[in-house]
Amino acid sequence: MCGAKQGGLSLDGVDVKKEAVVQGQVLKNGEPVPHAYVRLLDRTGEFTAEVPTSATGHFRFFAGNGEWTLRTLAPAAETVDRKVDAAVGSVAEVTITL
Repeated sequence: MCGAKQGGLSLDGVDVKKEAVVQGQVLKNGEPVPHAYVRLLDRTGEFTAEVPTSATGHFRFFAGNGEWTLRTLAPAAETVDRKVDAAVGSVAEVTITL
């Protein structure tokens, strides 16, 4: 993860006008979940990408326009799916609670 900071991920160096950014944090009992995995699935459920969460539970994807599903997998937690809409020129901030 690049640029993790208090309050979320830094967008320094990211040209949001040219990117559809999906980012957020994974929490369990109000605490960040490091070393979980977040998968990006397209609208048909097809696997597109996967990233591990940072030490602060943060993740980021650069996606195309449209509806996506974030699937979060973590030890000792049930799998959680969360729908998100991505659009070039915006940042979709997502908090996933396990």
